[in-house]
Amino acid sequence: MSNRPWAGQLLALPALWLGLASAAHAQAAPTETRRYAIEVAGLRVGTMTATRQPQPGTTEVISTLTSDVQVTFLFYHLKIYYKVTNRVRGGQLLLSTVEAHTNQGDFSSRTEWLGDHYAIRADQYKHHYQATEKHPITYTVTDMFFGEPGSHATAFAEYFGDYFTVSRAADGTYRAHRDGREDEYHYANGQLVTLIKKNPLKNFVIRLLP
Repeated sequence: MSNRPWAGQLLALPALWLGLASAAHAQAAPTETRRYAIEVAGLRVGTMTATRQPQPGTTEVISTLTSDVQVTFLFYHLKIYYKVTNRVRGGQLLLSTVEAHTNQGDFSSRTEWLGDHYAIRADQYKHHYQATEKHPITYTVTDMFFGEPGSHATAFAEYFGDYFTVSRAADGTYRAHRDGREDEYHYANGQLVTLIKKNPLKNFVIRLLP
């Protein structure tokens, strides 16, 4: 019998170090963050931030898209804050929530996978929609902030609870269409640098910050 009880502890240390290193590696998955300025007629009126965080030890990813805008059109003051939170596992959307706070009231949307279908409900300003969707959702509007759509022909619009159709122009610009509205996404080296949200009054231009 060893008269050095600490010997076994020393022998166990390499395994402990390996375990700690493995845990540290699992926790070290970086959060991707994109920050944008929101402009109207050349004036900065707000900010938009997109984040994507892989969850350690799982195939889950949490993505958020937060927008905060305050702008005055003639005699009308517009205030909009909204936050999209998406939980994705293995590339499939499991849960999306949208909270919106405006000078017209508070609103919300929710899309949840229930095992064989999504329950979708959007209660936004002048937009109310409820539906089910049986096909897995694997690409969303929030995903468009982290790379070009490539071959994706649609993007799920978490705010509205339905889809944009996505098409690519000859210059590499992507256009997203839904119910008569159009957004333009401009990429450089695979990164979204400018998003133009077209509006009958004034376009919102969202520019990547350095």
